[in-house]
Amino acid sequence: MKNIITELQWRGLVHDIMPGTEDQLLKEMTATYIGFDPTSDSLHIGSLVPIILLVHLEKFGHKPIALVGGATGMIGDPSGKSDERNLLDEATLNHNVAGIKAVLSRFLDFNSKAVNAPVLVNNYDWMKGLSFINFARDVGKRITVNYMMAKDSVKKRLSGEGEGMSFTEFTYQLIQGYDFYHLHKEYNCLLQMGGSDQWGNITTGTELVRRMNVGEEAKAYAMTCPLITKADGSKFGKSEGGNVWLTADKTSVYKFYQFWLNTTDVDAEKYIKIFTFLDEATINTLIEEHKVAPHLRVLQRKLAEDLTVFVHSKEDLEKATKASTILFGNATADDLKQLDEATFLEVFEGVPQAEISKSEIEAGIQIIGVLNDRTGFFKSNGEARRALNANSISVNKEKVTEEFVLSTKDLINNQFVLLQSGKKNYFVVRIA
Repeated sequence: MKNIITELQWRGLVHDIMPGTEDQLLKEMTATYIGFDPTSDSLHIGSLVPIILLVHLEKFGHKPIALVGGATGMIGDPSGKSDERNLLDEATLNHNVAGIKAVLSRFLDFNSKAVNAPVLVNNYDWMKGLSFINFARDVGKRITVNYMMAKDSVKKRLSGEGEGMSFTEFTYQLIQGYDFYHLHKEYNCLLQMGGSDQWGNITTGTELVRRMNVGEEAKAYAMTCPLITKADGSKFGKSEGGNVWLTADKTSVYKFYQFWLNTTDVDAEKYIKIFTFLDEATINTLIEEHKVAPHLRVLQRKLAEDLTVFVHSKEDLEKATKASTILFGNATADDLKQLDEATFLEVFEGVPQAEISKSEIEAGIQIIGVLNDRTGFFKSNGEARRALNANSISVNKEKVTEEFVLSTKDLINNQFVLLQSGKKNYFVVRIA
């Protein structure tokens, strides 16, 4: 086997690793699982690291198991939380589980016939039939309260302000530990991975596997990756509009692309290793190119391109780059007319707008009237006329003169017109 740990280490994807893990991964194909919490019906870019870890595992010949926590989601993981989560009802949880399965299926082929084919599981399937008495006897008996109290996720909640921790959340690590035991038994899963905040839960799982088995059957390993942060210390994965999601209905492809394109130089140098599958030599070359000409933003462009293709598609990348060109480059009216309504509105989000009736457009309106009376883009006809004479007015990215008449042939998506004065002053006309 090729050494996946060496690969993950130079990428900055190893935080804690249990002794023996690297030897196990070098010895044979190893089934490895990572859990995903169904708090929403999609995943945001904070989940990209565990997804990428699973993809790396498959590329290196190991068997990735993606677990969606239909059962653990009913309780809520206390790790890193100062207050107890609101419990989700069963209908919401089922909806979220289905959404997350759909997202994961875009990155891993769960229908593959390969020896190391990825597996998708839901822990509700084995937890639903387990009685409380059996769980207390078979699982609770193996782990002491002292062991559970020593975990950071528990200590922080008990020593901090607030109402402490409910018994429900206290049992979370046992239930997650039982997941590891079940997957160990059913799939010979020997390794669990997750974020560094999961170390306590993961090691409870390895301990449970060891205590519920004997000899060779008691092998279990753990590895965590760092929680991704920005260089300025702010939380990764957030934009001004909130989370950056992996589905276009929650975060458009254009906004997703722009998020990576706007990464700082320091972060881009770190993220290019974590979030792409480019080899070390290629990445080092890109870093050097960027240092020579940082204004070209070589790292950010490559990061944005590769991730948009990985998460969405090549066609979506082309649309996103075209949308960026429209705002920042030399686009044409034809380019504008290829944008769908949602992307158009996102590209020109925050740009002043005014409405004109369709009947007026059908009759044709002189450009002077559009710039002043109908929109207020300019304060007076005289000001608008001077801008036109200076050749600084564009309609849908094409220069116009005082003789120009706006008509239906100029409509984008049959409902918009883009006015522009100079390079940066935009105005959107909506046709109602």
